[in-house]
Amino acid sequence: MEKRLRLAPSPTGLFHIGTARTALFNWLYAQKIGGKFLIRIEDTDFLRSKSEYTKNILEGLKWLGLVWDEEPIKQSGRISIHKKYIKRLLESGAAYRCFTTEEEISKLREEQKNKGLPPKHDNRHRNLSKEEIETFISQGKTSVIRFKIDEKIQITWVDKIRGEIKWQGKDLGGDLVLSRRAMGYEVGDPLYNLAVVVDDNFMNITHVVRGEDHISNTAKQILIYKALDFKLPTFSHTPLILNSEGKKLSKRDCVTSIDEFRDMGYLPEALANYMAFLGWSPKSAGSEILSIDEISEIFDLSDINKAGAKFSWEKLNWINSQYIKKMESIKLSEIIRGYWADMGWVPPSQEWGDKLAMLLRDSITLLKDSIDQSKPFFLLPPIQKEGQDFLENKESKAALKLILNYLIEQNSLKINKDKAKDIINEISKSHNVKKGILMKSLRVAFFGCLSGPDLIQSWELFSESKSDISRIERCLKEI
Repeated sequence: MEKRLRLAPSPTGLFHIGTARTALFNWLYAQKIGGKFLIRIEDTDFLRSKSEYTKNILEGLKWLGLVWDEEPIKQSGRISIHKKYIKRLLESGAAYRCFTTEEEISKLREEQKNKGLPPKHDNRHRNLSKEEIETFISQGKTSVIRFKIDEKIQITWVDKIRGEIKWQGKDLGGDLVLSRRAMGYEVGDPLYNLAVVVDDNFMNITHVVRGEDHISNTAKQILIYKALDFKLPTFSHTPLILNSEGKKLSKRDCVTSIDEFRDMGYLPEALANYMAFLGWSPKSAGSEILSIDEISEIFDLSDINKAGAKFSWEKLNWINSQYIKKMESIKLSEIIRGYWADMGWVPPSQEWGDKLAMLLRDSITLLKDSIDQSKPFFLLPPIQKEGQDFLENKESKAALKLILNYLIEQNSLKINKDKAKDIINEISKSHNVKKGILMKSLRVAFFGCLSGPDLIQSWELFSESKSDISRIERCLKEI
């Protein structure tokens, strides 16, 4: 039998990292067992669902490399089918019309709250006679359809992550609402638990992998599966992603949407790699830097932890930096050039741009870091206080004059890495100046401070852009 897994997001917001990790776990397991990864857009919340969110979700999946195997299904196009199964449950006696008004429900909940009881419907219309139903309808009352839940029943299933799970019928909040309100003998639009069961059965889903916040829904859905005589899939409930305080990660924790991670400069390969280890602990993995194809070869749902997974910016940043270091030079240069173009910066030559990209490679944590780190090569940086203080030293200023005189005497000599080292060595030896003084003085001239990328390689770039002499002269005039 073909193994089939699915992601079923609601397009009511941007593609969230929690949904993305669920997608990743589904995709990885589908790859591991030779199954298919499918998409179902659950867009029956007509007030909140938007087409732009659907587009955002699908584009986010593609960006992460999580390609699906069949055309995505939209749940909104199957409402008539959902209603057909609700009617089947009505006809079999597994469901009934409930005319309880919203005001009556609010009153019931208030009474339960005052008594310290959990909110729970009292199933007051479960056994209405045909005549009572006709009376309510003649009075113009609307009804929802409720699914009967035996409070004495125990629902049990074996979860691939959590082992055996037991749920008591009395803890499910009373008979389950399957559809929204409707007039007369009509059936209103289907609600989540009914639609999910019908659509998973239609799609022949064999494995349902979703967050632990769905465990109570699974208990309800198993009852619906059995009432409709559908075959049960295997259920797996993943741990939540937690913030540093151990609470569920939310928008209050700043970045949560995949778009934001991409805009900040994270690589899709790095983010996918990191998300896989959020809650998953492989029995054998020699490295934490693994492609999703490599992870799929060793991935198993049983290796996912039950406890919540804490999100760590530090770990994500480290993984991202490792991927940047491993990137092909052409690809990295192309990406960084895109940032330069956005800033209106034009490198003097293709080769110059490639050299600068490679120079910055090891110091970039996020791709966007390349903007700040490239800036001194395109724009003259102000001399910061630490630079000013350093050049106040007569020895430092003298060192810059020696370098400037050497360059002028050589008639704007083009400096490569070897020549730069030779100049430092020659001046240091002939004028008895410490190399550290020479190099720090140059660093202030080039970057306005005492920190920055490799000085020798930087000098080569400043020489090619013909700005090394002017920067040295600027320092000598201003200090």
